[in-house]
Amino acid sequence: MIVMLLKILLFLMMVSSLCILSCAAESEDTLAVKRSNMVDEQVKARGVTDENVLAAMLKVPRDRFVPPAYEELAYADFPLAIGEGQTISQPYIVAFMTESLDLKPGDRVLEIGTGSGYQAAILAEIVAEVFTIEIIPELGSRAKNLLAELGYDTVTVKIGDGYEGWEEMAPFDAVIVTCAPQEIPEALVNQLKEGGRLIIPVGPVGAVQELVRGTKVNGRIEKKDVLPVRFVPMVKAK
Repeated sequence: MIVMLLKILLFLMMVSSLCILSCAAESEDTLAVKRSNMVDEQVKARGVTDENVLAAMLKVPRDRFVPPAYEELAYADFPLAIGEGQTISQPYIVAFMTESLDLKPGDRVLEIGTGSGYQAAILAEIVAEVFTIEIIPELGSRAKNLLAELGYDTVTVKIGDGYEGWEEMAPFDAVIVTCAPQEIPEALVNQLKEGGRLIIPVGPVGAVQELVRGTKVNGRIEKKDVLPVRFVPMVKAK
C-alpha cells in the first residue's frame, strides 16, 4: 500500500511539473504574439522600417519593464506609469526615437532618463555600448538590477543629473533624451561627436513639446522638429 501511494504521489508530482512547464510555455508564446502584434500594428503601421529597431522591439520583453499591476497592458498603444511620477513611453515613440538616431552596431550611445530601463534595452540590442543616467535613485537601481538580470551587460547605469551628461565617458555617437528640458542642455551637445545624432523632446512642462532631431555640424546642432509629444519634465539636481 505504501509503495502504491508513493507511486501515485510521484505521478501527480510529474503531472504537476508538466502543467507548470506547459503553462509557462503558453505564457511565453502569448507574450511573443503580443510583441509581434505591437510591432506590426503600432510600429510598422506608422512607418518605422529600420530592421534592427524592429528586431529589438520584437525581442525585448516589455512586460518585464512595467509594474506587475500593468503587465497585461505592457504591449498596449499608450505610455504607462512606472512609479515615482515617471512613465514608460508608448512603443511607437520608443521605436521612432530609436530609428531617428540612425544607429550603427559599433555606436556608443548616451541616454538621459533611464526610467524603467526599456529604452536602454532596445538600444543595447543594436549598438555596442549604452550609458544611461537616471536622477531618481529608486528607478535607477531598479533598472540597473533588471537590465543585469536580463543579461544586458553592455548597459552602464548612473544615478545623476542628466543636464551634466557623462563627460568621462564622452564622446558619444548618439544621444537620446526621454524627458523634456525647455532647451537642449549644452553639456549634451559638447559630449556628442562631430556628426553625431541627437533626439530630444523640448518644451514647457505640462504643454505639448516638440521632438527635436539634430546632427552636430561644426560644433553646433542642426535641428529639425519632427513630432509633437508630451514627456515628463527633465529634472535638474538641486
